[in-house]
Amino acid sequence: MARRPLPRMTISGNDRIARSRELARTAADNATDVLHPLITISRGLRLLAAAGLRKWADTPKDRRGPSLFLAAVCVLAVALAPYGPLLGLIGLMGVAAWKGRERTPVRTGPDESQVARLQALHDALVPYFSVPEDPSPLFAHGGAWAKAFSDPEFDGDGRLTRLRVKYPAYFPDGEAEARARIEQLLHAKSGRGREYLFAWEEEANQLLMSVLPPLPTTIAAQRFVTTPGELVLGFTDPDSVQRTVPVRDGDATRDAPPVVWRTGPRSTEPHLLAVGHPGTGTTSLLRSIALQALPYGDVLIVEGSGMGEYACLTGRDGVLAVECGLAGALAGLEWAAHETERRLIAANRARQAGQPAPEDARRPLFILVDRPSVLSHLSAADGRPDPQQLLQVPLRHGRAAHVTVVVADQFDSLEFLNETVRTHTRARLVLGPATPEQVKSVLGAPPHTTPTADVPPGRGYARMGTGAVLRLQVPSTPDPYDEAASEAHRQAVLDLLPQRQNTEDAGAPEDRQAEEPRTEQVAVSAAPADTVLTVPREEVPAGAAGEPLTGPVPEPAAGAPVRTASAPVPAEG
Repeated sequence: MARRPLPRMTISGNDRIARSRELARTAADNATDVLHPLITISRGLRLLAAAGLRKWADTPKDRRGPSLFLAAVCVLAVALAPYGPLLGLIGLMGVAAWKGRERTPVRTGPDESQVARLQALHDALVPYFSVPEDPSPLFAHGGAWAKAFSDPEFDGDGRLTRLRVKYPAYFPDGEAEARARIEQLLHAKSGRGREYLFAWEEEANQLLMSVLPPLPTTIAAQRFVTTPGELVLGFTDPDSVQRTVPVRDGDATRDAPPVVWRTGPRSTEPHLLAVGHPGTGTTSLLRSIALQALPYGDVLIVEGSGMGEYACLTGRDGVLAVECGLAGALAGLEWAAHETERRLIAANRARQAGQPAPEDARRPLFILVDRPSVLSHLSAADGRPDPQQLLQVPLRHGRAAHVTVVVADQFDSLEFLNETVRTHTRARLVLGPATPEQVKSVLGAPPHTTPTADVPPGRGYARMGTGAVLRLQVPSTPDPYDEAASEAHRQAVLDLLPQRQNTEDAGAPEDRQAEEPRTEQVAVSAAPADTVLTVPREEVPAGAAGEPLTGPVPEPAAGAPVRTASAPVPAEG
């Protein structure tokens, strides 16, 4: 039986080409391994020759002759020395091998995961930065992100910390709604829980997004380096203000950029309004302002919540009263209104006589009102006048009378603040977590960063009049009697408290009050029998007390008492 031949495998032309390429690649790899030292030395010689040619081209013509002569002398010395040519050749080969060695390239661009994140961000921006009529769009589905993005930076978790976005010129970057949509998208795609700063460069059609570091929360209450009339509300970013003050931060001392509020007759924002949620630091802000104002002024505190947050200031030098009840608050605010009028009358008389205003009319008076909406509700239920109406005179005429009003309330009670308080408090603060709409409703402008949902107490935004919106961190000023607070911060507040007044002289300090020939005692209803308020009998020009003072002030009638100094408000009960 005939044996059948074995089947033969057919080899196509493509297979032959593939096998030939594989053999050639293997031979090249083997040759590269064998000739690797020679290749390295050749590369180094080429680099040395190129460096020598560049050096020769950079040498001035008048110095080429001496340089060439010096090189020839060196070559001759090597040639004449024993074993000189051999040693020179070995040295040259060693330098060439070192110069031509393979270096690991330094990776400068983003890695694969970062590239994927940038590409996803690019694709998400396509609906906002592209139109069908654009012949060569910067943003297109499946397009290259490198045309629109530059200077990307990432943190250790692979999230973006800095990115420059180039957008087309037809994007309406002047519209707040369009810009807000882009900022919201970048915020969501880059990672939530951080505060982003968006800098729009309309002239260059570029947007720079950067992540802001958190503001320090370790700065406690202390004596700040400021002039009288300047109050440090908190601290902000270094790029937002043009000055710094030395502060103690723990055990170290450093310079920090402050948010300074200027008060007094030359201030453009003489009164302040702070709004926040419960536990966001509005009370700490008022305590900080009181501690900074006491060295050179008087302070009247009205606390609507009745929680005793200002008990540490009761009976201290410079603290006229700390009122927590409705009767005491009405009495204190009524006295503040009459005191403002008295200061205006005294200053007007001094100007007419060509003399400076009396010292008691120029001593700063700070009226700190915490939660006035609560007092308004209680007064309405009890059929008494609204305490906010008594703030009308200090708010309208306080700047000329060296009277400063600070009001703090909460977001849920913001609608109960009357129009006078809203109109005359041009310095504004928002503390705690708040939406951009809430920040804009208080400050009059949206925040320049993306507010986060979780912030420490005292963190927020500040705006002085029509200025820029600044990030803010209020210095830690806890109640020194609160055992839950930090011991170091409590001790810092205790160190700033003035001495307590002498009980016998607390009602009439001799250094700021002159003897009055005749006064009118106004009894406060529903108050203890011994709680009375001493107010002056003064004529108020221009009719009602709330109207602005215009024209010269008429002289008082013969025998009318003339008040020359302010009287402190007795504490309730």
